[in-house]
Amino acid sequence: MARIEERLVEMLEPAVAALGFELWGVEFVRAGKHSTLRVYIDDENGISVDDCADVSHQVSALLDVEDPISSEYYLEVSSPGMERPFFSAAQMQDYLGETAAVELTMAQQNKRKFKGVIKAIDGDQVEFEVDGEPLKVSYSTVKKAHLVPQFN
Repeated sequence: MARIEERLVEMLEPAVAALGFELWGVEFVRAGKHSTLRVYIDDENGISVDDCADVSHQVSALLDVEDPISSEYYLEVSSPGMERPFFSAAQMQDYLGETAAVELTMAQQNKRKFKGVIKAIDGDQVEFEVDGEPLKVSYSTVKKAHLVPQFN
């Protein structure tokens, strides 16, 4: 996770928790005047539009006071959704046996982008099954990862 995103998580987590939600993760996508700060919130009962509005109002006020981002940006608050992005290896623990799409910062076993079944989590290490073969990666080498919904 980038440094600005780590700072934002530390800053926003207490405010989101005070509203009764889990801060799933934060993404800051730089694009000049069209940069976007995405705040993902989660709850075991699901997330409604009103929940997002409440968190957006609280987070916006906090960001106005703390001013951690010097450039202009749009604030988006949403649930992680069906293609839930992962921000840590620990978040994958509840999804053992599910398929994830992963992009690594550098190739391992000739794979940089792949889809694999999440087989095991051990600290920062994640084991996937890719094309019937095991692939262990350190989560610190994961650039992006998200759940791939399965429809039966």
